[in-house]
Amino acid sequence: MMHLLTTAATALLALAAPARASYAFYVGKNLTADGSVLVGGTGEEVSSHWLQLFPARDHAANETIQVGVTADAVIPGELISIPQVAHTFRYLSMEYSDFEGFPAPLTNGGLNEKGVAVRDVWASNRDELVAMTPTPQRGLQYSDLARIVNERATTARHGVEIIGDLIRKHGYATYGGNTHLIADKDEGWVVWEFAGGKRLWAAERLGPNAVRVLYPGYIEDFPVDFADSDDYMGSEDLVSFAIDQGWWDPEGDEPFNIFKVYGVQGADVSARNGGFKYMSQADLEEATLAMVPVTEKDLMERVRDPRIADDQAGYGQVVSLHDVEDADLLRLWVAPTGSVAAPFIPWHLGVESVPPEFGQHRYLTTGASSTFLNPDFQLQEASLFAGRLFKRVLYYMCSAPNTFLHLVTDMLTAFEAESFDDVSDWVEKAASALLEEGQRPAARKLLTHYSHTRASKALEFGRSVTDSLDGYIKLSGLWKYPVGDDINKGEGESVNCFVGGNPDKPADDQEQKHLRSRL
Repeated sequence: MMHLLTTAATALLALAAPARASYAFYVGKNLTADGSVLVGGTGEEVSSHWLQLFPARDHAANETIQVGVTADAVIPGELISIPQVAHTFRYLSMEYSDFEGFPAPLTNGGLNEKGVAVRDVWASNRDELVAMTPTPQRGLQYSDLARIVNERATTARHGVEIIGDLIRKHGYATYGGNTHLIADKDEGWVVWEFAGGKRLWAAERLGPNAVRVLYPGYIEDFPVDFADSDDYMGSEDLVSFAIDQGWWDPEGDEPFNIFKVYGVQGADVSARNGGFKYMSQADLEEATLAMVPVTEKDLMERVRDPRIADDQAGYGQVVSLHDVEDADLLRLWVAPTGSVAAPFIPWHLGVESVPPEFGQHRYLTTGASSTFLNPDFQLQEASLFAGRLFKRVLYYMCSAPNTFLHLVTDMLTAFEAESFDDVSDWVEKAASALLEEGQRPAARKLLTHYSHTRASKALEFGRSVTDSLDGYIKLSGLWKYPVGDDINKGEGESVNCFVGGNPDKPADDQEQKHLRSRL
């Protein structure tokens, strides 16, 4: 019997090998230029990504929602139904179609009408916890929790309470551990949900003087009497379970440290040296602190840092959380694919629609290669897909990273500078004046028109860049045909050309002058 249990646990661990997806930045309001809380990040799933607006909705008294994972998940499970609330909030989210076999559509989070932002970030657990996970597992998974926080949370703290209550009542379904970063205009919280089927979770408050980068997510020292603190929350048996398992000795000299107790174990493993890319959380946090007082533009620079923003980045997001006179003026900056190759576009929560080019398309959508198009999507699919367009920019850049990285980055930041000027000079002032006069429909039309216009300009920009780089590469003899016949790389790192290309060293002046004359 013991042999069977060991074999089953080993198989489960093999299935739930650490998944790496998404990162998040938090900057407290005392460290920003305008006193706002800044949040940024990206999703890193092998998937299609698209922007979607979810309007506020009222729901019937007996309405339910389906949550959890299916038998196709990396750790198999069964879907369950839980009660829906009477009213859900308006929010903007980047959606995607696949991760570890979880049912689509999925989300890493977004921004809701109460000014609550949520980001989802991977955070692997110790092997023993993963092995404890029952199959089939039941409960809410990471995307369910992020979506429900978008729909229901009025503050960041409320979002944490919602997650804790849902896990306590309905359980948690996992791929091996996960964190969420939840923030509002005053504070942020890191919530770590643990594998094992034991409904364990922990949360730490991030105050006004904190900078935190999650890649993966982490929490370190944690008070054993956390129930008496305003800065920590967690499941009731968070400490006692660790003691029972022999993972922490209350009589010893070591403080109760969430990462050391529940995180990945290893002699050379620590909470802030993970990430498995070219910058650790510690490096990214130091780079962010060096920018204090941090602006939205600064955080965009951090999110698009070429040492972490590569082919895996499905989109980029930055949001400034502060007091606004009306929820429609809340603003989310979104790059339609990795922001190292795509511009951030401003989307206010008052927009009434998303252009079809930024909506769902078949590119990288699960099952697209084995199924025909749903006729309902024929016009949407006929439109250009922003995600695919700017992915082309990335691949052209990678053909000569020392040459093209700084050139394209200069163009991206110039495009965004125009957006910043528009937003501050007239867009938000005009929308605010209309809202004050009670003309909400007109204000929403204005915000929608502006975001659609900038989105259209971004597409023009993307087409110009791809045409120019394509022509330069072919005419200058830099074109290379692929070697081999397999377009999909099953294992190992994805395209990350910029580190090898040394992103800290721009092309020399002569090369830049030559390029600009051709492009």
